[in-house]
Amino acid sequence: MKREGEKMSDKEKLIWEEVSCEHIVNDEWIDFRRQAFRLPDGSVFSPYYTYSRRNYVIIVASDTEGKYLCVRQYRQGIREVTTEFVAGGIERKDGKQYGENQKDNAEDALSAAKRELAEETGYTSDKWKHLITIPSNATIADNYAFVFEAKDCRKTEDRHLDDTEFLNVKRYSAAEIEQMIKSGTFLQAMHVMAWLLHRRSEEEEK
Repeated sequence: MKREGEKMSDKEKLIWEEVSCEHIVNDEWIDFRRQAFRLPDGSVFSPYYTYSRRNYVIIVASDTEGKYLCVRQYRQGIREVTTEFVAGGIERKDGKQYGENQKDNAEDALSAAKRELAEETGYTSDKWKHLITIPSNATIADNYAFVFEAKDCRKTEDRHLDDTEFLNVKRYSAAEIEQMIKSGTFLQAMHVMAWLLHRRSEEEEK
């Protein structure tokens, strides 16, 4: 889809045309699709697999001592316990976990970020900043990540975890997070990006 303000010359016609789409899994959690596309040269490529999932938030949160709030939890994709920032899905008003029109059919991203931080850690903040909104995986997925930073967080309530959430809250210094990234033990790519954007934001504020 051409974004507002963009122009496309004849040489820049790069859009793939969908020829067919089979919904292999289409339940309340995910729409996993097998598709065929006509490429710009007229040839047809198939199968091409894509999926639809709900948008989500990532929060780089630091407390009043300057320590960063992270969670430790098991990630079944790589079958390891990871250290990462607080993150979670933006709730849709229709109860689905994916689909079109997410912007108009879901809670506000900042509200979701505040809710997730409180639910997973019990901390809240009055100092929030939006860092970026970016596709989660532009190659095969249609959802977006909304990245925020939250400063001067304070423990104000008990945690309220979902039935499938088993996680521990840990506090780390900036140097410790830098070391984990350098050593390859901070394993969520989007969270590493969030950290780098946060550090750049801090430098710009100096």
